[in-house]
Amino acid sequence: MGRIFEKRKHKIFARNAKLSKMFTRIGKEIAMAVKAGGPNPEANTRLRMAIQNARGANMPKDNIDRAIKKAAGGEDADYNEVTYEGYAPGGIAIFVDAATNNPNRTVGNVRSYFTKCEATLGTSGSLAHVFERKAEFVVENATLKGKDADEFEMEVIDGGADDVVREEDAFVIYTPFQSFGAMQQKLESMGIEVKSAELKRFPLTTIPADLVGARNVQRLLEMLEEDDDVNAVYHNMELTEEVEAELAKA
Repeated sequence: MGRIFEKRKHKIFARNAKLSKMFTRIGKEIAMAVKAGGPNPEANTRLRMAIQNARGANMPKDNIDRAIKKAAGGEDADYNEVTYEGYAPGGIAIFVDAATNNPNRTVGNVRSYFTKCEATLGTSGSLAHVFERKAEFVVENATLKGKDADEFEMEVIDGGADDVVREEDAFVIYTPFQSFGAMQQKLESMGIEVKSAELKRFPLTTIPADLVGARNVQRLLEMLEEDDDVNAVYHNMELTEEVEAELAKA
């Protein structure tokens, strides 16, 4: 019973830590959106998107309002969006998106994580041929409000989506990077509330990793994802079923 509780407690702490990290990331996005386009979401599409993501993550309204007021009053730190690119052993590409108020601190931390995992940082743009940037919109079935699912899918395809994935309780819509704003406006005009809207990077090619290499990459990803300055980490590692099963045992 005690061991089961300890495992459960560990999972709870891990989940809470992820939730806290998510709120921190969204708070920074709200701050950057306000400083870029003002505190009025009606006139600031980036802020509207950040607020949508905050609501989708169940961020309390008070937290959202506080973040907007803080940024509008100039109390928040100035955050810069930065990216880092590199390779892990075996040629696995690693792309890091971050937002920081201290670039020297962030690059120092990221470099140390790469070094500890026998990976190397590359120059900016070195992974341009490895990853493709796309917009991803998640729309829960419940927000369709009785709209026909097939009709909804056809509408978003006509609105510029190049792929629509139906999951059990949601639609995941993908558009080219440059069509992000157009799709956001399309969904708003349809009266659809979006659970999340993000720009993500997807690998154009993947590289298989053996168990040793996969563990090394997994360790690097965990270090990066735990850093408060890091928003997202992408890779092109491919796992066989056997390697995935071994990783799950750890």
